[in-house]
Amino acid sequence: MDETLHQLGRLLLGSVPTIILLTSLYALYTVIVHRPLQDVLAQRRAETEGAIEKSRADIAAAEARTAEYEQRLREARAAVFRAQEARRQAALQARSTAVNQAREKAQAQLAQAKKEIESARGAAESGLRAEAESLAREIIRRVLLPAGVER
Repeated sequence: MDETLHQLGRLLLGSVPTIILLTSLYALYTVIVHRPLQDVLAQRRAETEGAIEKSRADIAAAEARTAEYEQRLREARAAVFRAQEARRQAALQARSTAVNQAREKAQAQLAQAKKEIESARGAAESGLRAEAESLAREIIRRVLLPAGVER
């Protein structure tokens, strides 16, 4: 067993330079490569997260502008509809006024025509009475007077 421990001691003693070399290699790797690489990766991660936050803020601002635009568009449409409704109401009012004026004018013309017809009827009746009297006299004269006697 002594021999085994001795061999083990020599083996450990022979591996000391390898352990020192590996430890120094690990230390150099950590200082030269690993830490700068971690720093660069952390910086990239920070820049990427910053860019992501900026893009999220830009998206939120764009959504706010879109919502504002849509609200203004709805308000403009409502204003257009109100203007159209006002024009339609004005047109209906003008139409109603025109119809009423036409109706009044037609009624006035109808009343005037009735008066004229009544006047013409009265004149015609007077003329017919006079004509009837004249014809009646002529008939009486011809019937009552003898055929050969004329006045």
